Amino acid sequence: MSARNRRLPRHLSWPLRPNDVRAALGVGPAAAVDLAFDDRPWKDGTLLHVAWVPALDSGLDPLSSLRIRIAPTPDAYRTAARLVMLGHAMPQFAAWTAAARAASGGWGLSAHSRSWRLAGRGVQHRDDERPYPEAG
Repeated sequence: MSARNRRLPRHLSWPLRPNDVRAALGVGPAAAVDLAFDDRPWKDGTLLHVAWVPALDSGLDPLSSLRIRIAPTPDAYRTAARLVMLGHAMPQFAAWTAAARAASGGWGLSAHSRSWRLAGRGVQHRDDERPYPEAG
């Protein structure tokens, strides 16, 4: 996202772009994706969050049940964060969202979420708002 068209303080940047998310979802630019860019970092370090919110109308595209949020990171870490997120979190994001969109039965009828944050040279994820695992 262009620095000129953003609402972030000068010292923050988003590590992912809309095209990164769309590529992971396997959709084009015309697809309706609920994608938002937060204007401040999450206290727990989350950079990418996706929530599955079941659609009440079963005729809707399963894509409409996804809510995706991207949090900023300090400018000094953006490039490194972007590389780690693209290399580690986005493949996991793609697999999780594909499984969510294909889910049948009870799982697909209830709300779920997954979040990712940096952890060393990789990422940690957590499910359904539980705490991240302790570093060890």
